[in-house]
Amino acid sequence: MDASLFGEGPEDPFAVGPAASLVLDDHGTVVGWSEPAEQLLGHSPEEVLGRPACDVLVDPGDREAVMESVAACRDGRGWFGVVPVRHRDGHRVELGCRARAVVRPDSSREWIFVGAPAEDVDRWETERSLLYGLFRKCPIGLAVFAPDLSILRVNRAIAKFSDFSAEEHSGRRVGDFLLQPDAEAVDAQLREVLESGTSSLFAEQLCRTTLDPAREMIVSVSAFRMQNPAGRVFGVAQTVEDVTDRYRARHRLALLNEASGRIGTTLNVAKTARELAEAVVPDLADCASVDLLQPVIRGDEPMPGASGPARRMAVHCVPPEMSQVMVPVGDVTSFPPDSPHFRCVIEQRPILETQLDSRRPWSSGTPEPGERALELGVHSLMVVPLAARGIVLGTLGLWRSRRPAPFEEDDLTLAEEIASRAALCIDNARRYTQQHQAALTLQHSLLPHEVPGHPAAEIAHRYRPADPTTGVGGDWFDVIPLSGLRIALVVGDVVGHGTHAAATMGRLRTAVHTLANLDLTPDEVLAHLDDLVGRLASEQEKNDAYSPQFIGATCLYAVYDPVSRICTLARAGHLPPAVVTPDGEVSIPEVPAGPPLGLGGLPFETTELELDEGSLLALYTDGLLEARRRDLDDGLARLREALSGAGRTLEETCTAVEDALLPERPADDVALLIARTRALTAEKVATWELPAEPTAAAEARTAATRQLTEWGLEEMSVTTELIVSELVTNAYRYADGPMTLRLIRDRDLICEVFDTSSTSPRMRRARGTDEGGRGLFLVAQLAQRWGTRYVHEGKTIWAEQPLSSSASTT
Repeated sequence: MDASLFGEGPEDPFAVGPAASLVLDDHGTVVGWSEPAEQLLGHSPEEVLGRPACDVLVDPGDREAVMESVAACRDGRGWFGVVPVRHRDGHRVELGCRARAVVRPDSSREWIFVGAPAEDVDRWETERSLLYGLFRKCPIGLAVFAPDLSILRVNRAIAKFSDFSAEEHSGRRVGDFLLQPDAEAVDAQLREVLESGTSSLFAEQLCRTTLDPAREMIVSVSAFRMQNPAGRVFGVAQTVEDVTDRYRARHRLALLNEASGRIGTTLNVAKTARELAEAVVPDLADCASVDLLQPVIRGDEPMPGASGPARRMAVHCVPPEMSQVMVPVGDVTSFPPDSPHFRCVIEQRPILETQLDSRRPWSSGTPEPGERALELGVHSLMVVPLAARGIVLGTLGLWRSRRPAPFEEDDLTLAEEIASRAALCIDNARRYTQQHQAALTLQHSLLPHEVPGHPAAEIAHRYRPADPTTGVGGDWFDVIPLSGLRIALVVGDVVGHGTHAAATMGRLRTAVHTLANLDLTPDEVLAHLDDLVGRLASEQEKNDAYSPQFIGATCLYAVYDPVSRICTLARAGHLPPAVVTPDGEVSIPEVPAGPPLGLGGLPFETTELELDEGSLLALYTDGLLEARRRDLDDGLARLREALSGAGRTLEETCTAVEDALLPERPADDVALLIARTRALTAEKVATWELPAEPTAAAEARTAATRQLTEWGLEEMSVTTELIVSELVTNAYRYADGPMTLRLIRDRDLICEVFDTSSTSPRMRRARGTDEGGRGLFLVAQLAQRWGTRYVHEGKTIWAEQPLSSSASTT
């Protein structure tokens, strides 16, 4: 092949034009001499013709070497090599020579020598050896195309790619060996290079032969236009290198990096499973499924080596019809014992099925889905365990249908790496789910998740923790039913956030319930809480990572009586409540602040407010007003505006307050409690003043019986007479001064006896010989509940009896 086909380079040094030629007869006499020979060696024809070549052209010192070449030439009837020749001016010239014998008509022989400078010959020989190596030895494919893109010549490396011999390529086109899409890509590249003259470098293309379409090769292709120094275009040459392994390694690394960034963006098990399925399709598989063992969904940790039902968490398929034969997302399935999924979990190793058989239960317990999947082209399967910390959480199933090549070991290695990283994300999400559920359980146990209806008030509330991860904080609220149809409304704030603050809050809330059940006044409740907080702080003097130092707490305690419509409040370092009248006027009443809980030594003061029926009482923590870095006055102004709307339900009011004051993620815990007050009508309450005389019990029985008859509760007369008689008798015996009897009819029938004595009644079991001591014991047996509450001027003993549903609504 002409070297000019490959661009500028040394011309053939033995070409007729530039080469030096001479002719010797069989005796070595010069009988022919060319003009280039004269130019190269300096001898004119007259100086050399007819003379022996050894005398004119050979230095005596080189004669022996030249004669060896002559002998080789005679023996082989031709010769090629380098000989030293003497220039006319005497210097030595190395010539590359070719010699051939010719026969004259008289049967004599003459020898024709063609020579050129040795360096030109060496360069030309190097170029020839390069061409020989490119077409015979080079591992990189080389193809030469004519201007019409027909194949002129290919080397042996191309023949290995196509499985055709090098000679079979000549005169054919690329489309005769490659699939049409791949051939069109090659032709487009060659045509662009041929027309523009701009070489293309290292373009990677998919290469699939017609003889083996399932074999996918990635080749790196470079092409350049072939033209001689004069600009004549001979065609285009193309180099082809098989870079399949390198491409797949790079592709796998890129896929692994991409999957690492896409998987685990949230601490949600289901979303992490979906991210895993989407990350491997379609680059690694045509369809992917993620199945997790049931305990993982609940946030629990599966037992090591355990198997069992798994829930399908994610399915992602490039062919949409593939999703129809997969187990639907959300379904719980149990794979057969000899299925790849089951073996993967039990053996804790990946399973590779290069060829699927519908007779084997690889998809589900029944063969129908497997047969349908095979009809859709599914031919290869990988099942990889999702294992973290040595425990299998589930499986990742990978199917291939569109690509004809089955999964191979390198694909399995990549799937294992992706699955191992995804398993850590799933395990983190599982552990978060476990901790979050524990926190929610703690929250539900510490806060009233449902506030029952109460005759004294209609209630609505909101709770927003600052830490959304745990879902709990140090703020709390409470609605506690008290005796006499009264109700206690409580809002408190423990300094700090998170689980520790919530635990402390739970202890304080429990204490509030206990103190409220003792019917203590608000200031007494806060005084006892103050002592408790002081003890808690002393218990935690040593500050460590597991027991942060307890700083303090604030609290607002209010008791509302629907009979008198009096609300008694006391606060310990807490913000005052907001009161909204039925016509929508908002005010912040003056309630003595009191010191925060835990300081000790300072008294708490109470304030009494008379509230019209239908008034709103809003209790809140400081996180509501101080959100968004606003000052307290601005927060109060916004709260007033949010509460001032009329004609709204309590839930709508709570939502309006949230929208007006709270950001999406508050910086502090927030508790909001809103109560709309109710009042008992006069016909539901009966009161009698009784003298401190022996006849008081009889008068009380008569009055109670008459009132029960008016209320239509005659069936309760006997029991009520006994209770009233015992309570009044007890007050007459141990107290001084007049007594007051009050009956309240609502959901229960409440009997209250007030006296001026602070003596605490107690129930005791009388002996058989005792004449008295059985009164309170009898009351406890007849009543649903009973108790004592103290006021500044004395005490009230009360007892409750349940009413039937018909009587309570009469």
